[in-house]
Amino acid sequence: MKHMKVGDLMTDDVVSATPVTSFREVAKMLAEHDISGVPVMDEDDHVVGVVSESDLLARHEFTARDLMTTPAVTVHAEETVADAARLMVRRGVERLPVVDEEERLVGIVTRRDLLCVYLRPDAEIRRRIREEVLSDAMDLPGDTVDVHVLDGVVTLAGRVRRRSQTLMLVGLAERVDGVVAVVDRLSSLEDDTRLSSPTRTPHDISW
Repeated sequence: MKHMKVGDLMTDDVVSATPVTSFREVAKMLAEHDISGVPVMDEDDHVVGVVSESDLLARHEFTARDLMTTPAVTVHAEETVADAARLMVRRGVERLPVVDEEERLVGIVTRRDLLCVYLRPDAEIRRRIREEVLSDAMDLPGDTVDVHVLDGVVTLAGRVRRRSQTLMLVGLAERVDGVVAVVDRLSSLEDDTRLSSPTRTPHDISW
């Protein structure tokens, strides 16, 4: 199943600073380009920190080296949009410098960029779930499960043979780009998720 990658959404024309960029120059960059932060790069294009508006307001140092938050929170271009979103929330940042395999800056992605994934039409989400989840991943007949999508919320209804299949269906549907939540209305003929108690042998008994 294909997932949108960070590299598909990132801006590759990045406004950046160097460690010796002055306070005034950083402030001018933010104002002129209407952005809320800039990555700070060394001479090898490695991201060594990030200067945000809050950094400028909190400190009145002379250069980006003194202002920046470090170490920088970065993301690789091949990571999924969902992973990048979770990283932003976990670290409390509004933007992520995007780096390549050698940790060199190749772009930047913001929360606004990631939100566009959740604006996908319901019809497209439904089509992807039917094709990529039900047909390709699960190899289920098209009429086995009914897929209803409203404002990104997916409702799955129908009956499959095993309970483990329902769990897999819900898990895969949740990972489709654009899905906000999944409502599980699936039923199964048998519950194969219950673990049977292991048979004890004399060697397992503590004397």
